Amino acid sequence: MSKFAVRGWFLLCALALFLFVPGFAAAQSSLTGSIAGNVRDASGAVLPGVTVEAASPALIEKVVSAITDGNGRYTIIELRPGTYTVTFQLPGFSTVRREGVELTTGFTANINAELKVGGIEETITVTGATPVVDVQSVRSQNVLTRQVLDALPTSKSVAAMAAITLGVLQTNQGLGGGDAGGSKGDTVYGFAQIHGSQMGIRTIDGMKMSSAYNVGASTRNQVNQMIVQEVSLETSAASAETESSGLNMNMVPKDGGNTFHGTTNVEYTNDKFQGSNLTDKLKSRGLTRSNSIQKIYDYGTGLGGPIVKDKVWFYGAVRDWGSVENLAGVYFNKPANQKSLSPANIINGGFKPYEADLDNPAFYDRYTKD
Repeated sequence: MSKFAVRGWFLLCALALFLFVPGFAAAQSSLTGSIAGNVRDASGAVLPGVTVEAASPALIEKVVSAITDGNGRYTIIELRPGTYTVTFQLPGFSTVRREGVELTTGFTANINAELKVGGIEETITVTGATPVVDVQSVRSQNVLTRQVLDALPTSKSVAAMAAITLGVLQTNQGLGGGDAGGSKGDTVYGFAQIHGSQMGIRTIDGMKMSSAYNVGASTRNQVNQMIVQEVSLETSAASAETESSGLNMNMVPKDGGNTFHGTTNVEYTNDKFQGSNLTDKLKSRGLTRSNSIQKIYDYGTGLGGPIVKDKVWFYGAVRDWGSVENLAGVYFNKPANQKSLSPANIINGGFKPYEADLDNPAFYDRYTKD
């Protein structure tokens, strides 16, 4: 390749990167949280020019700051989910520090402060409950934190997350019937319906993972839960950049940090922990067995930490999960019939039609590695 061709490819890549980055930055507004509020003095008058700092281990830059405007208002945007300490400083006034502010995706924490006249060395630390009401936006959403996801006694499939979101209807039951309490494990499912709309979008940190052939109804990409920090499910009044009116789900990935941390998950169950609804009436109608689980398994591990402290972090994870389910009234094809299904036999009409092998009941084996 000539030097002119190399230079052309370089310029093309640079242009693509230039066009891509602004769009990505703009999209981040619906994928992160914010902190906003008012600052006043002891008399209730607004205080412009106050330096407001938000610090958290979730930030690779450690601290993000803003200055209150002429109305004493401030807003700090693009904050990763985590626990924050908010500090208010103005010369001639005591410093006020608010600790333990829990921030989730798409949530704006309303943190107000009152500064009193005092020495520069005086600091007032305020501890209290984290704001649970977002008074800055009208978005309705259900945020599932990592603690909630770990505590839920169910699978982490789309169906399971939809089942715990108010007003959501799981419409696609999947092969072998519905998912009762996570009995199928974390597997492929169609999406859910809310407010009469099924056209939801699934994303990982804003990147679409919906099916290319059916954006609204199907998700063929499964999520490695070992990389997920929290899940945000928008149910109504989504942000302006959202292109769907349905249930929009975003998986927020874990980040590394300045210290090494890891996690391991091992889950397994077999056919010993279930009952049977195969009644005599069903047997008299020819049903020899009901749907049942052979096994459900989920193994994974993840590790994150610093590459360069305060500059570059990493996080990576592996996961192997799946389930095997017996299907009532379904049998594999007889071996001789299976062998007849060659292209030549099909073309020449020499193949044998399906014939149930009653000694070989069918099962559905779902398995995924990531």
